[in-house]
Amino acid sequence: MDPFLVLLHSVSAGLSSSELTDIKFLCQSCVSKRKLERVQSGLDLFSVLLEQNELDPQNTELLRDLLSSLRRQDLLRLLDDFQAGATSRAAPEEQDLYAAFDIICDHVGKDWRRLARQLKVSDSKIDAIEVKYPRNLTEQVRESLRVWRNTQREDAAVSHLVGALRACRLNLVADLVEEAQQARALQNNGDSGSVPESQISWDSDAPSSTAF
Repeated sequence: MDPFLVLLHSVSAGLSSSELTDIKFLCQSCVSKRKLERVQSGLDLFSVLLEQNELDPQNTELLRDLLSSLRRQDLLRLLDDFQAGATSRAAPEEQDLYAAFDIICDHVGKDWRRLARQLKVSDSKIDAIEVKYPRNLTEQVRESLRVWRNTQREDAAVSHLVGALRACRLNLVADLVEEAQQARALQNNGDSGSVPESQISWDSDAPSSTAF
């Protein structure tokens, strides 16, 4: 089972009806009144937030803010435990993707719209991102990448990001992403004594090796 969905299920089960009413009120700025009226449980609300890309395993700030407002330290500890284990659970491919996101957020700047379109993010979603983060360029970039990743799911790969960057003539950023990925592969290889999974994923013809 997906650890993040298990977390959301546990949080939902721990909410009282009055607490659900409170967090629905706090979500008025990001969820329409019509959708909120249909929310009958924490799971209903979390499903809406997931659908709108307000919440995902790498973007838990809103959940933390909501639980903090309720002063539910027990539920916050569940979130802390999830986040502490997220890094160790992440496959090498995911870790490469997160590292690439950080590099792109630091270097793409105002070119993020061009990159988002190259990644097939719709203009309507790009407009929604600008409305959501009107004065935060870094979050605009990161949110566009989150949207792309959530759309692509298991097909999301660093190689696709590099290809899109080069198509936008953002070759310097593409080089930084590739260099970081290669450095991680070398580090993993040195740590484990075997060919890292992330390296294998980009080259399906590469033979796998097993460390004894």
